[in-house]
Amino acid sequence: MSVPLRFVSVGLAAALYLAGVSVPAQETAVLPKQFASWTAASPSEVPSPLVPQVQRELGAGNAESLDYSNRSRQILVALQRYKDPSAAYAAYTLELNPTMQPSEVRKISAAGQDHVLMLIGNFVVDVLQAKNISSADIEVLAASLERHADHTPLPPVRAYLPEERLIQGTQRYALGPAGFDAALATLNESKFAPITAEIGFATGAEAMLASYQSEHNKSQDLLIIDYPTPQIAEQRLHHIQRVLAANSALAGATIERKASLLSLVLSPASAEAAAKLRDDIRYQTSVTWNEPSQTLTDPPWVVVLKGIFVGTFAFCGMAIAVGIAFGGVRVVTKRLFPGKVFDRSEDIEVLQLGLSGKRIDPRDFY
Repeated sequence: MSVPLRFVSVGLAAALYLAGVSVPAQETAVLPKQFASWTAASPSEVPSPLVPQVQRELGAGNAESLDYSNRSRQILVALQRYKDPSAAYAAYTLELNPTMQPSEVRKISAAGQDHVLMLIGNFVVDVLQAKNISSADIEVLAASLERHADHTPLPPVRAYLPEERLIQGTQRYALGPAGFDAALATLNESKFAPITAEIGFATGAEAMLASYQSEHNKSQDLLIIDYPTPQIAEQRLHHIQRVLAANSALAGATIERKASLLSLVLSPASAEAAAKLRDDIRYQTSVTWNEPSQTLTDPPWVVVLKGIFVGTFAFCGMAIAVGIAFGGVRVVTKRLFPGKVFDRSEDIEVLQLGLSGKRIDPRDFY
């Protein structure tokens, strides 16, 4: 199978504009003029393998492509930027095919048919005529481009796919209906296109597909769809089930939900093989309850008694100090100002019963 090349050239951009497809404004070029011992020669035109609908859905920006030469050797480097790394990853997976194998030049890269495909942030980079360049030089190029790339984390759903019996190059990631239909087409599963409208990409759904080898040289395709919440997943589950039940061509395909993840084995080799494949999905759920809490511990009785005695003595000491202070102020005032502030006779009244003829003088009390 021939590997399609990509990236919008100037002529193709004009054609897309005339067709009503918006083309992003010119952006700063990121391909270096020189890296390692390679020098840029002249720009080249590399058409994109993705249809305009997919390009628009993924927010494709301007494409770049340069010929590089190193003495008598030549390579072609083509770069396509996207709105974010998730969109770039979707485009990257659409360009994979089973003839390609994982490459060692980067964590997410593949090699096949004399070219190396790499995902660098929000860039998808294709190195053509790769037999003319060493892996070390490709790594230097990747490091140069990485300084300009968006390093937002990639979607977690890509890690849920089982590794056992996975057919490399069949992984497909989609975050919109156009990309999902394109992914189904590359896996020869276009008959499942009726479920596209029921997946609910507008709610934040993300889909991941891949082909797996089963017993007796049969293959089956696994589709997993990740949703923001279990409630949305449950709602979309019923929508997809109705489509599967109404379409006889989709007989045999069943869908299950685990928390916010839906899994569907397309064209299963057998019911047992489909169940085993679904069980191998690397998706774990955990329920956590976060609420304020505190740990109460009783102090030792010796500490309690110590606190009681110290508090009692402190209170008694404070009472004595206040009493002495109040009494001292009163005594000093009476000595300095006798009869002026305290114990003024004119302010004192004594109730008398009048049993004797002698009146009581209040000054006799002091």
